[in-house]
Amino acid sequence: MDRWQAVEAIFPHMVELRRSLHRHPELAFEEIETARIVMAELQRLGVPCEYTGPGGGVVGRILGDEEGPVVALRAEMDALPTDEKTELPFASENPGCMHACGHDAHMAMLLGAAALLKADPPPGEVRFVFQPAEEQGGGARVILDSGALTGVQAIFGGHVTHHHATGEIMVKDGIVTAQSDVFRVRITGSGGHGARPHEATDAVVILGMLITALQTLVSRSANPIHPTVVTVGRAAAGSAANVIAEDGIMEGTVRTTDREVRGHVLEGLRRMAGAMAELHGARIDLELEEGYPPLVNTPRETSIARRAALAIVGEQATFEDEHPTLGAEDFSYYLEQLPGAYVRLGALKKGDPPKALHSPEFSIDEEVLKYGALWFEEVARETMRDLRGKA
Repeated sequence: MDRWQAVEAIFPHMVELRRSLHRHPELAFEEIETARIVMAELQRLGVPCEYTGPGGGVVGRILGDEEGPVVALRAEMDALPTDEKTELPFASENPGCMHACGHDAHMAMLLGAAALLKADPPPGEVRFVFQPAEEQGGGARVILDSGALTGVQAIFGGHVTHHHATGEIMVKDGIVTAQSDVFRVRITGSGGHGARPHEATDAVVILGMLITALQTLVSRSANPIHPTVVTVGRAAAGSAANVIAEDGIMEGTVRTTDREVRGHVLEGLRRMAGAMAELHGARIDLELEEGYPPLVNTPRETSIARRAALAIVGEQATFEDEHPTLGAEDFSYYLEQLPGAYVRLGALKKGDPPKALHSPEFSIDEEVLKYGALWFEEVARETMRDLRGKA
């Protein structure tokens, strides 16, 4: 049986798994039912697995008959806090929670790869990592801290996207996703009557000026050859039309792809907050929270990932994006400690309108499950051939 016959045979079951996972989404560090579904499938396949309990991950292992390299394949288990609007017959049954980022598909793909690899184990060890809390909380660190990746020589992951059609795989050298940082600003002025502004320090005016000033951080503080974004996502002040606001708050994100640029932007943010406070005689408190580091594919593993993609979809459907995305991904924590690569798997059905990741209307063309399962299987086999010197 060739690879396509093998994946066609398990495809209906992968669809069933994906829909079951989609129907029962759980938020970061709460993936208890999700872990149960994953473990039940691994046990059905005869793949030994370990679960560290609520808030932890599930790790399955396949050992070949011969000693060889240890390769890890990763999928995420958590969903997003949003109400689903897809109207799918298997839509989320958990209000305020939805697999709007495709993690249900990633798990189904990885379980499909486990079935394919179990049927014909490669010479070495494959670890199937189902991690918690990718969206919020950096669950990759939970896996690393647990010791589940001890001895692993390479790790691979992938993500569905509507930026590519089903059957296309994007493999990129170097930086794939950006550093993400969060800032929170609290302004404290002095309130007053709307008719007597001279008696108050208006937090709304300060907030507006600071929001406008922050736009120059990218245009004037960042080297334009390095993609950079500063976004204010939330701002609030005031309680009534005729009351001058005493307090104001805003929150936002900084996305950078270069360490030096990141330093300039964050320092500029501190400088602007201090200058605005001095200008208006107000108090401004700035809090910076470091987010996920940049995800940087390593050269050898990128080449392996590309060869795996070529074996599955051919040269006409294997792409390399010129620029990194400014999204963030906690797979980056693995790549700070291990060689590895992360790819994008096209999941847009021909003729369908694209939907953004994290949208309450996001879904996938389920045909992508075949390509994902085959790519995960092939990248494990190709890595073992490469590391054993047989590439």
